This record gives sequence, C-alpha cells and structure tokens, in this order.
Amino acid sequence: MHRLLLLSSLWLLAAPPASSIFQRPTGSPAPPHLQYLLEPLHTTVHTQRGATATLPCVLRALPRNYRVKWSKLEPANYRESIIIITNGLYHKNYGPLSPRVRLRHSHRYDASLTITDVALEDEGRYRCQLVNGLEDESVSLTLHLEGVVFPYQPSNGRYKFNYHEAKRACEQQDSRLATYQQLYKAWMEGLDWCNAGWILDGTVHYPIINSREPCGGRLLLPGVRTYGARDKQKDRFDAFCFTSALQGSQVYFIRGHLNFKEAGQACRNHGAAIAKVGQLYSAWKFSQLDRCDGGWLADGSVRYPITTPRERCGGLPDPGVRSFGFPSKELRTYGTYCFVGK
Repeated sequence: MHRLLLLSSLWLLAAPPASSIFQRPTGSPAPPHLQYLLEPLHTTVHTQRGATATLPCVLRALPRNYRVKWSKLEPANYRESIIIITNGLYHKNYGPLSPRVRLRHSHRYDASLTITDVALEDEGRYRCQLVNGLEDESVSLTLHLEGVVFPYQPSNGRYKFNYHEAKRACEQQDSRLATYQQLYKAWMEGLDWCNAGWILDGTVHYPIINSREPCGGRLLLPGVRTYGARDKQKDRFDAFCFTSALQGSQVYFIRGHLNFKEAGQACRNHGAAIAKVGQLYSAWKFSQLDRCDGGWLADGSVRYPITTPRERCGGLPDPGVRSFGFPSKELRTYGTYCFVGK
C-alpha cells in the first residue's frame, strides 16, 4: 500500500505547464473551482448491460503529491464506495467492482475509469476526486443504462415483501430494485400501478397516471405517490424492479401444452433456460417481442408480451407484459418462454 503513495519525480518534472495542454474550446472556460481537473463535456455516459463503458476524468496538469480516487454513490445506504485509487504510477482496486475496472490511461493526464461487462448494479453516480491536500476537487458523472421498470409481487399475493425480500426477489428475476429516478422515468413513460412497492433507497412509492378511487382518490393529481422511508424489516409491500437489455441474449417462445416442469425441460432441450420475468420484460421493451400466447416463466408465473395491442390479445389499449398470475404448476395449458444468454 505504501507504494501507492510514491510519485515519479521525473514524470512530474516533465509535465508541461497547464496552459500548454488540453485547451478548452473558446467560450467554454473551466469553472473556477477546477484548477487541475477538466470539466467533462458530457456528464452522463450511456451504455448497455454487458458492454464496456468509460467514465472520463482528465487532468490539465499534474500537481505534486496527488492521488485520484474514484468512488460510486450508493443510494441504498447513502454512502460512497471507493473503486480505485491511483497516483499515476501505481493503483489499487477496491470492492465488488474490482475485477471489472481499470484506468484507461491513454496518456499520462488520463485518469478515466473503464468498466467492463457492465452490470445492472453499475448504473448510478460516480465521482472522480483529485486528492491534493487543501486543493481537493472532483467531478461527478452518471452511468446510465436504458432499461424498463416493472412491478413485482410473489405467488402468495400483494404486500408480502420486506425490503430485503424485495431486493432478493428482483435479483432472482434478472433485475434489481429500481431507483427513484428510474421509477419516475417509467411513470413519465406511462407506468400506472396502484400497489405500493419498495425501491432501492428503502422508500416506498406507487406511480399513478389515471387518478381513481382505489388508488388514493380521483382528486389527487397524477404522479409518483410516496409512503416515504419505511421499516425495512417489518413493513411489507411489493417491489419495483429495473432491468436492461443484455447484449447477445434472446427470449423466444415454444408452443405446447406444458406443465411447469415440462416447460423448463423444453427450454433445456434447446440449450436454453426458462426465462425470468426481467428477461421477458427486457425482450418486450428492447426486442419488441409480441405474442398472444401465455407462457411459463422461471418464477412459476404465466405471462405474455404485447407491443401491438389488439382485441384478441387481452383487449387492453396499451402495450405491456400481461399476466395470468401463478396457476397450478401441474396445469398443461401454456407454452414457455426461453432465454439464451451470450
């Protein structure tokens, strides 16, 4: 660890003056509080699950005895988790992201962070901080995955999850608890759901487009309504899960009159696995999967995705993933949806 603090005097002596490198475009002066770090041109980096993404952080000059620290804001526990620390010569990785992160280091002023095989939990806010005694400064960036939010409840009915159970349930369905920003965006895009559910920061909400009596009354305006922070152990609600497309994956339907066990075997016979709820939502959202056929999923539910609403496919006016609930697993009525990963 002591090597992490060593600096190359030759490197520092060779650094040109700040005015001679990385000139900003005319009319775009650096904010006065940033002496060494360049303000990024774009503070949001868009990516896909399974891809490689780089969060930019570039120095205009190399101060003496400096370090650069990358960290991620964790909304579930209101803290920042250190990812990597470097002094330009040496670096050390920390935490669960450690195997999948590296410094891009395309030149000696480049402290940009590269994340490989981007996962759902990688989305969020990151901070690149220059640690330089009394002159610390930082830039914040957001890693954004295009995704879809869906409400989820177990086979035994609504309002059965405490926070930790809701978190596990989403993870078991190839998703994670949604953030407030993700839920709000889903509401703006039309998500209308009367049951309250947990989100990642431990608060509980429900999104309403059409105000109605069973959902707070007709007089309340549409919006994301909130119960605020709740007891993560004792209080019980549904979950709002977030998932995203996975590069190179596919969901497809096998027709048949299968019980649940036979549905799983049918997928395995094709070298696939029975699809999870999050995988079906992802295929509906990003691959425009559209079928009128109910099919088994891994949690024992039966659902079907509709991108073009029509009378004989549920009759509802809006696109969505329809559900038949959790029928008896012995019932031989449905086909199955299968998932093939990359």
